Amino acid sequence: MQHKPVYYGEYLQLDKIIEAQFPESDKPGNEPAHDEMLFIIIHQAYELWFKQILFEVNSVIDIMSKPALNDNSAELQTVVHRLQRTVTILKVLVQQIDILETMTPMDFLDFRDMLRPASGFQSWQFKIIEAKLGLKFEKRHGQEYYISQLQQKDIDTIQKAEDGRSVIELINKWLERMPFAEEEKYSSLFTGGSFWNEYEKVYSNSLSEAEKNNLSFFKNIFFSEEENPERTLTPKACRSALFIMLYRGYPMLELPFQLLDTLLEIDNQLGNWRYRHINMVRRMIGTRIGTGGSTGAGYLQGAMDKHYIFKEISQLNSFLIDRRKLPELPKGLAEKLGYNF
Repeated sequence: MQHKPVYYGEYLQLDKIIEAQFPESDKPGNEPAHDEMLFIIIHQAYELWFKQILFEVNSVIDIMSKPALNDNSAELQTVVHRLQRTVTILKVLVQQIDILETMTPMDFLDFRDMLRPASGFQSWQFKIIEAKLGLKFEKRHGQEYYISQLQQKDIDTIQKAEDGRSVIELINKWLERMPFAEEEKYSSLFTGGSFWNEYEKVYSNSLSEAEKNNLSFFKNIFFSEEENPERTLTPKACRSALFIMLYRGYPMLELPFQLLDTLLEIDNQLGNWRYRHINMVRRMIGTRIGTGGSTGAGYLQGAMDKHYIFKEISQLNSFLIDRRKLPELPKGLAEKLGYNF
């Protein structure tokens, strides 16, 4: 079959993209505001990047939703690669604020009042990204604003995303099935009768007097059987995640560690984006309310403080110990985590 020539502009649908900017200030009866074009293009670029992030996150969810993800295959590498791409895109989103900040507060006031009640808060794509990563409605800051300014079709789309599987939920299931230190055949080979008994003793001895309360926190995180709706990761999943962090130098754990570390970097970059956004809003409008009716910088500050999706993974760093004091793994387990020839 003969290949039909592809023309650059048609392939990229440039007619639609380049002609998709309609400043409110250009409409009859309004005074033209030069910087509104920049404002529109920046936010259109954000939404295009949000679309790409969703494309990557959805593919990760599809892979991890399989009945049995093969950790020793290209599948896990693909998951890590696509999440790392997401991190890189988030870095670009933060950098785009540099361009937006070339607009002064007075430049913004030339057209700000024409935008009401439109607001970045109405970005349904961003809310879907948060939901697909694992941010639940009950853990959101400012729930009264969450869907109050959205059209019903967008509300339905977001709620559908919240009802589906999230990355953090699938990570929990993936971690729960990791054997390694849980395997009975290795338990008797550790000094304390099991890896975790031995590790708890070493961890306890590493604590200063001011940190002794951490031991009860340790037992609650890794061994509590009580139901806790605040938790996303089960004790077993937390044990697996900590084991990966501790022994990430072994070949079998290098990729799993990259996965956990990339999730933390996603949270980090989302936090950077919110932080830069807060400072920009304070610079532009001070303490005034947002065009969408939120408390402006105050709302953004509350969201930054609360919307950490993978914080249960980051908290596990509280339980790391000096690598020189790590329990030595039994030969059979060490071989299983390495390259076997």
